[in-house]
Amino acid sequence: MTSQPSAKRITPADIEAQVRQITGHVDQTIARTTEVVKPKLVPLGAAGGAVLVAATYLLGRRRGRRRSTVVEIRRV
Repeated sequence: MTSQPSAKRITPADIEAQVRQITGHVDQTIARTTEVVKPKLVPLGAAGGAVLVAATYLLGRRRGRRRSTVVEIRRV
């Protein structure tokens, strides 16, 4: 099967129009996906932040206990 050259030449305007059409579809898809996912990510991010703060607190508390000085008082 041989392809025959078309009589119409491709111009920069044709290429630009095709690129704009493709990027328009991609932008619409991303916008729809963002609308669906964003409400789910906000609570998940807040929960992740709370877990991070709690883990940092507990690890710091453990380290503080290990490195603290113990003072022993003896009565004579």
